[in-house]
Amino acid sequence: MTKDPKDSQRFSRALWTVAGTFFLALGVIGIFLPLLPTTPFLLLSAACYFKGSKRMHDWLLSNKVFGSYIRSYREGKGVPTKVKAISLVALWATIGSSVVFAVSILVVRVILIMIAIGVTIHIVRLPTLRKIDLSIASATS
Repeated sequence: MTKDPKDSQRFSRALWTVAGTFFLALGVIGIFLPLLPTTPFLLLSAACYFKGSKRMHDWLLSNKVFGSYIRSYREGKGVPTKVKAISLVALWATIGSSVVFAVSILVVRVILIMIAIGVTIHIVRLPTLRKIDLSIASATS
């Protein structure tokens, strides 16, 4: 008995779509919970939908609430200051509490801190999207 390659493709696409929906849900929750960043989850959602469902990917990018954030990031225009700040606070709160309370192995603690430093550098170096830029991006879409 041979496996049909289309079956494994369908299964893979379904998994990507489920992951995209999961990350989208986390992004939506992040709108209301200040410590949960929205933009990274929306970007993950878009990447997963890109691999899993063209229809969902197109919907997400054209969505009036989320689309402009994703397009601005992908076009290199940046992310809002508030998103940067919340992302950094959430990053360091999570990594810091893990290092202090959850991890007892020194090497793992060092690795976690190095990851946090790397992500911090990446976030800080991203261009900052001012509110006026975001409204222009929304209007032109």
